[in-house]
Amino acid sequence: MKLLSAIAFMNTKEQIIQEIEQLPEPLLAEALEFVRALKVRSQVKAPSKAVQAFLASLEEHKEVYQRLADS
Repeated sequence: MKLLSAIAFMNTKEQIIQEIEQLPEPLLAEALEFVRALKVRSQVKAPSKAVQAFLASLEEHKEVYQRLADS
């Protein structure tokens, strides 16, 4: 019970560190790769409304652009 109450007062970072400290060495590389992937994913921003509108326009007029490219 003491462990459960201690975990309840730990913040997320402390809990992650505790879990990492218990991982065997071969899994640490995989954990590192996963954390790095999370960082990259969080840094990728959604396209702005202008970019979204441009992409929608490209899709909407794809056939016209293809005919122009083929001519």
